[in-house]
Amino acid sequence: QVQLVQSGGGLVQAGGSLRLSCAASERTFSSYAMGWFRQAPGKEREFVARISGSAAITYYADSVKGRFTISRDNAKTQVYLQMNSLKPEDTAVYYCAASPLISDRFDRYNYWGQGTQVTVSS
Repeated sequence: QVQLVQSGGGLVQAGGSLRLSCAASERTFSSYAMGWFRQAPGKEREFVARISGSAAITYYADSVKGRFTISRDNAKTQVYLQMNSLKPEDTAVYYCAASPLISDRFDRYNYWGQGTQVTVSS
C-alpha cells in the first residue's frame, strides 16, 4: 500500500507560479511511475503529466506543455509539479498518483494523493 501526501497549491494570479509536492511512503518508490491529474468543477479528471520511475521519461498534456515540469527525487520519495505561467483555466484540484506502469490514463493508477486546490485568478 502506497500512501501519497500532497502539499503546495493555493491562490495565485495569472502568470504566476506554484509548486506542488507529493511524498510517498513506499520505499520502492522508484519502481512506480508517477502522474499528476487535475479536476475542475463539473469536469472529468484529466491527465496533466507523468514521469517514469527512473525519471528518464516525462510526458505532458498539450495544455500544460512548456509551462509545467514534472520531476522526482527517488532518494526523498517525492514527486513535484512546477507550474509556471499559470492561467485561470489551470484552476482545479490537483492529484498525484502512483502506478506500476507508466500511463496517462487515470484508471491505470492504483494510489492517489488527497488532492490540493490550485486557484488562478485573472
